Amino acid sequence: MRVCVYCASSAHCDRVYHEAAAELGRTLAAAGCTIVYGGGAIGLMGALADAALAAGGEVVGIIPRFMTEVEWQHPGVANLEVVEDMRERKHRLLTGSDAVVALPGGSGTLEELFEALTLKRLGLYFNPIILLDTNGFYQPLQRFMEQVVEQRFMNRDHLAMWSLAERVEDVLPAIRSTPRWREDARAYAAVR
Repeated sequence: MRVCVYCASSAHCDRVYHEAAAELGRTLAAAGCTIVYGGGAIGLMGALADAALAAGGEVVGIIPRFMTEVEWQHPGVANLEVVEDMRERKHRLLTGSDAVVALPGGSGTLEELFEALTLKRLGLYFNPIILLDTNGFYQPLQRFMEQVVEQRFMNRDHLAMWSLAERVEDVLPAIRSTPRWREDARAYAAVR
């Protein structure tokens, strides 16, 4: 299974997020999953990759060229794909993935997550999207998305586009238990 992981490069956030990223890296490696991530060496990205590599996992990094010019890439990731820009990076991260896992993060992580959700809503991506809700990080987003539905910007059906996993050990079961998104997603993409 190829799992796309969106995660932050911040080295300054609470250590609980770094620990969860490392635990996810070990868990996915132990399950034989290929991790595809943003290719960075620090923050949650570094913790994820370091732990997965130490556990013998396969890690693919996809990083824009400008980030390599300032040496943000992970030196231990042998399979590092350098792309031209952020747009191509997002496309390559998602293409061919069997699931998406979003760890806590900032604007970059949220942008990637929302693009995946939008593509799912439009029937262009059909696989599970799991938000690792470490320390309740995604609770405000969950409430906001429920408000989006309540105020008729999305349909109630769209709340099933993602799942929250409270703990790392819940991620793989959540991926495995999530059914493929409906092939007729475009038929109900617009608000009804």
